[in-house]
Amino acid sequence: MLQDLFERLGYRTMTAHDGPSGLAVLQSKTPVDLLITDVGLPGLNGRQMADAARMHHPALPVLFITGYAQAATANNSLDTGMQMLTKPFSTEALLDRVRAMLGA
Repeated sequence: MLQDLFERLGYRTMTAHDGPSGLAVLQSKTPVDLLITDVGLPGLNGRQMADAARMHHPALPVLFITGYAQAATANNSLDTGMQMLTKPFSTEALLDRVRAMLGA
């Protein structure tokens, strides 16, 4: 659903079905301007994936989407350039956050 939304608005998107697949994309030579990920992913959670990706791209902005904000940040506070959007959220709230993170 998010992929369709962003592509209709002119953004280029890439998707992955789990954390390890997402990390493979992030470690490739494909440029990435913003990582949007759920915190709870199979195989490698979203925070682990983001932290591993930032070893190669330290300034990569990351937007975590989760229904469990307290659990997601309880032990690991968000680093600079990382933000969280808690479900449920409106399309407008998501787009506003993405635009702000991209500096658009």
